[in-house]
Amino acid sequence: MKDLLLTPFRALWKIYFFIIFSGTLLLLYPVFLWNLQKPERFVTCFRWMRFWAVLLQIFGGVVLLRKYSSPLPKPPYIICANHSSYWDIILMYRVFRDYFVFMGKDELRNWPVFHVFFTKGMNILVNRKNPVGATKALQEAGERLDRGECVVIFPEGTIPKTAPKMKAFKNGAFRLAVEKQVPIVPVTFTGNWKLLQGSVFLKGKAGPGITKAIVHSPVSTKGLSEEDIVPLKNKVYQIIASGLEKS
Repeated sequence: MKDLLLTPFRALWKIYFFIIFSGTLLLLYPVFLWNLQKPERFVTCFRWMRFWAVLLQIFGGVVLLRKYSSPLPKPPYIICANHSSYWDIILMYRVFRDYFVFMGKDELRNWPVFHVFFTKGMNILVNRKNPVGATKALQEAGERLDRGECVVIFPEGTIPKTAPKMKAFKNGAFRLAVEKQVPIVPVTFTGNWKLLQGSVFLKGKAGPGITKAIVHSPVSTKGLSEEDIVPLKNKVYQIIASGLEKS
């Protein structure tokens, strides 16, 4: 009954946030586009993305609490987080200062305006329906790690309808971490799904509020081999899930 009564307000909030998101994106678009013209300016674009995230957080009425279980490793490393809301992407810029790139679904190339962050080469598109395309995306992610860049991967692959309960993780992130022998930094976003539920359009949960990002201790992959990929995946899953259980 409560959810039914709140539905109109949540719908209005989603419309409001869409206007804020689109308006600030268009305002900053010339700056983004200029910095995306050359790879050497991607780091500057990243800084502007962090500024944009601050604006969205302020206008969205979101208070982010951050808990770091231990100091972050030196780049490069792979960031693995649960995925329950579009806020996960925005707030990642508020959690990490080290330059990172996202691996995002191929459908993003069709998003008006926003697609430039992926089609200009800053971030990496993944065609999950095409094994060859997915392999190429992981190869590109490996090249980014070789260059000292961090890579963000949502190992669920998408926002599950069961959020905050997580879907099973895919192997890609963990295969990449083992291949490149880089640490994995697990992240738990505890309340983003309450602020902007991603799996439902106007009926989903939405509104201002408080959320938390738990940055767990890095998981080393030194000395691990292909046979360790699944145990590593399960270990990271349990670490991220433990943050949800405590919230």
